[in-house]
Amino acid sequence: MPKQKTIIRDISWLSFNRRVLQEAADDTVPLRERIRFLGIFSNNLDEFFRVRVATLNRMIALGNKGRMHLEENPRLILDNIQDKVLEQQKEFDRVWNEIIRELKKEKIFLVTEQKLNRTQKKFILDYFNDEIRSNIVPLMIESIPEFPTLSDKSIYLACTLSKKDKSMEKRFALVSVPARRLPRFIILPSKQNEKHIILLEDIIRFCLPHIFSFFGYDTFSAAIIKVTRDAEIDIDNDVSTSLIQKIQKGLKNRKKGKTVRFIYDKDIDAALLAYLVKRLGLTHHDSLIPGGRIHNFKDFMDFPDSVFTKRNLRKKPFIHPAFKNVTRTSDVVLKKDVLLHFPYHSFDSVIDLLREAAIDPDVVSIKITCYRLASRSKIINALTNAVRNGKYVTVVLELRARFDEEANLEWKEELEEAGVKVLLGVPNMKVHGKLCLIKKVVDQKPIFYGFVSTGNMNERTARVYGDHCLLTANKNIMADVNRIFHYLEQPKTRFHLLNSCTTLLVSPTTMRQQLMQLVQKEIQAAKNKKPAAITLKVNSLSDEQLIEKLYEAARAGVIINLVIRGICCMLTENAKFKEVYAISIVDEYLEHARVMIFHNNGKEKVFISSADWMVRNIDHRIEAACPIFEKNIQQELKDIIQIQLSDNIKARILDNELSNLYVNPRNTKKVRSQLETYNYLHRKSH
Repeated sequence: MPKQKTIIRDISWLSFNRRVLQEAADDTVPLRERIRFLGIFSNNLDEFFRVRVATLNRMIALGNKGRMHLEENPRLILDNIQDKVLEQQKEFDRVWNEIIRELKKEKIFLVTEQKLNRTQKKFILDYFNDEIRSNIVPLMIESIPEFPTLSDKSIYLACTLSKKDKSMEKRFALVSVPARRLPRFIILPSKQNEKHIILLEDIIRFCLPHIFSFFGYDTFSAAIIKVTRDAEIDIDNDVSTSLIQKIQKGLKNRKKGKTVRFIYDKDIDAALLAYLVKRLGLTHHDSLIPGGRIHNFKDFMDFPDSVFTKRNLRKKPFIHPAFKNVTRTSDVVLKKDVLLHFPYHSFDSVIDLLREAAIDPDVVSIKITCYRLASRSKIINALTNAVRNGKYVTVVLELRARFDEEANLEWKEELEEAGVKVLLGVPNMKVHGKLCLIKKVVDQKPIFYGFVSTGNMNERTARVYGDHCLLTANKNIMADVNRIFHYLEQPKTRFHLLNSCTTLLVSPTTMRQQLMQLVQKEIQAAKNKKPAAITLKVNSLSDEQLIEKLYEAARAGVIINLVIRGICCMLTENAKFKEVYAISIVDEYLEHARVMIFHNNGKEKVFISSADWMVRNIDHRIEAACPIFEKNIQQELKDIIQIQLSDNIKARILDNELSNLYVNPRNTKKVRSQLETYNYLHRKSH
């Protein structure tokens, strides 16, 4: 084995984000989508700094205690991160400049305040006075004793005011760009067949003389700056404080979290930069990242579609054939299992199942876990209607879903007002499993049905996230789901119920042990010269104990196929491995599903799961992996995984060097797995 047991998690994550950047760089990707991928790359990087870099900074603050949790010195990891981020920033700037040239070919121009015609100048002044002026409060930062707390979700114009004749000393000011209240992109009056777009901050730049007119200056310059803060919410152990109060306190503290990154326009006034770095209390050890003129590129995920003559219309999801021309979705589920594949199949079938339960006179209760919900959730609408129809509804709402805490606090209030029983998860553990249990009573006999999913109950993300959802009335599966909900109702006294699950693999109790046993069975088969294979699809593979077990399996001759979207800490190349094939697919949809297939001496065991192979998922969360029993559904899932393993358009090889090389199609048929999966399922639908 190599001396280095695994790839450093954070470095592997940066390699994943590099794959996102590759999509933006790919000129075969539609222009609108390339811009969207730049936005995704930027948003990902923001969250990486807010969480992972912030965590490394905390470890440095802990000294030797922090180093105990990492194989490498956290300072060295941070230095490595800084180098790679700067390298990726250069590539980002190159791709953006290329996209600007492509936009010009399409007669789409992103103009600045320096390139406006007379009509556009009048339009901008009117827009500024009508919409922007009342939304901005300039701060003369030199005269403020305590420097203002900069929000890490905002961008700021750092302004320099001066006189051409140098008769007055320079002054510095700060203007928050109100991009959360106003559109970031404003379409200007343009020539026929041309589209001119200006950014909100450039309108403010143009109007600086009007904003600061009463100070007597005649020269103005402004550069965008942005801070990223530690976003981790500390949950203290004060038993007298409720979880809700702790979350609320944590959200307030997050706004004032330690600065972990400071990004600035590389053309900023040097004196202003030095002043800002000093007032923000930053040093050369902090992540000071020079960039281009534009920041908060995540907003470019919402770049206006209307300016493109060629629209990239996504293929519409379609109804699963089992639910075509049926009166009641639940009638089908009570007879047979149905596996939905999002975003190819419509999420409406899940909503229909809940809506039917809400009005079915035989249904007495609905229990469901919710992690991230759509802003106008049809799931919540169905659940509150169920209460109005006399059903007993329980929602396990995870308040600690990162960056969704505030939204979930609001959902809690709305659900409780409607009469829903809201459970707030488990102390020190997130409830990440995606479960639903519906109970109906027919002829005094209880009947249970529901679903187990790999993805969130969110109809909006179901249009772009690749997930699987098993709708089932299988008695053994539903019995385990029922046990999990009973535990969640009283976690202090019913922990034994998790250990009692006989069908589902459940975290944090049985999953690790059972996964180890399943891998060990393949190892034993390989040693006995029998066929042995493991196929694993997850978002992240970083658990060292499970990776060590996969190493053992690979050395024993087990055929291992890996489809890992994000973090892959496993070193997949070794002379002692018989066959390990590892790829990552980044394409139009976000690959979010988790699937496990074990050869099991020819009697294959196939699971879908909410859990990645990470310590946090296996040991510190409530998760569920669900077996697929019906042979036709097993085959369907295996076919989809095989399509993904055959991808030679959007698949990258996960090698030890993190080179992100595309799979070479050679002379074989070109396979783009997301398109092929759509076609495969669409054929079955018809």
